[in-house]
Amino acid sequence: MLLGPIAAQLGQKRLLIVADGALQYIPFGGLPLLAGGGKSSNATSGNEKSKTERYQPLVVEHEIISLSSASTLALLRHEVKDRKAAQKSVAVMADPVFERDDERLKQARGETAARTSNNMLGEKNRELPLGMDRALTESGLGDAKLKIPRLPGTRNEAKQILGLVPPAQSKGSFDFEANRQTATNSDLSEYRYVHFATHGFLDSVHPELSGIVLSMIDEKGNPQDGFLRAHEVFNLKLPAEVVVLSACQTGLGKDIRGEGLVGLTRGFMYAGAPRVVVSLWSVNDQATAELMGRFYRGMLKDNLRPAAALRAAQISLMKEKQWASPFYWAAFTLQGEWR
Repeated sequence: MLLGPIAAQLGQKRLLIVADGALQYIPFGGLPLLAGGGKSSNATSGNEKSKTERYQPLVVEHEIISLSSASTLALLRHEVKDRKAAQKSVAVMADPVFERDDERLKQARGETAARTSNNMLGEKNRELPLGMDRALTESGLGDAKLKIPRLPGTRNEAKQILGLVPPAQSKGSFDFEANRQTATNSDLSEYRYVHFATHGFLDSVHPELSGIVLSMIDEKGNPQDGFLRAHEVFNLKLPAEVVVLSACQTGLGKDIRGEGLVGLTRGFMYAGAPRVVVSLWSVNDQATAELMGRFYRGMLKDNLRPAAALRAAQISLMKEKQWASPFYWAAFTLQGEWR
């Protein structure tokens, strides 16, 4: 219904989507188009299976890029015009430690360490910043006790990515090291690709409190601030070619009329990244690991541009029966520069 009227004019062109309002929440790559320019034939009208098979996702025929406005692209190109490429390849942060009952804390402190509370975010340990409990709950990350589940699949995701480049060209930060200090360290400016594989959270009332969750405790069991918020991202210096937020709902924010969504995407672009890959809904851990491995292989091994690499990864994943549903591959979108 949305693209049917113009299906015949789309051909196989690259599509730049400048959406407004509710359209900003739509995964255009997953929208179906009828084969043959959007027109169904009488021969298949009575056969639901044949009719369904004539549909294909938009991403099969098109490379799709999202922009908050046409002027955004001009600004991004101006910022990177004379910028030298970073010397190193990829930095990844994955599998942070969120809870005190995590096995990794026991290992760090020794098996004889005293047993601690499961609820490291409880009143006895720390007070959450204003609105943070709402943001976490809205994002499905916590119950009344705000217990944040571990994402073990992000470790496999990170290792797949790091395995594509020499150790001297990469940096992997796992466990306690996947923390806020690492994420805000100026060393990240040395890498062309920066990847965050963790939970994301959305505050629909105060979008500046949206962000990602990194390690909430250190190796000694002490609570620490693990929230990297959108308003803090604006102050970073992160001139990476691509920033990937492999987390749930990182592409969302608050809609400001005529300005697009204000959220993490805009923050990382302001920090210096001309391209940001984000998600539109809570993503499946295992499917994301598969998608991201193929995405980075396309960029690092096949020399594809980021937009082309993401498209190739999504098409590859959707061809497998296990991941055929758009739920598994259509959440991620590339925003910004397509070159």
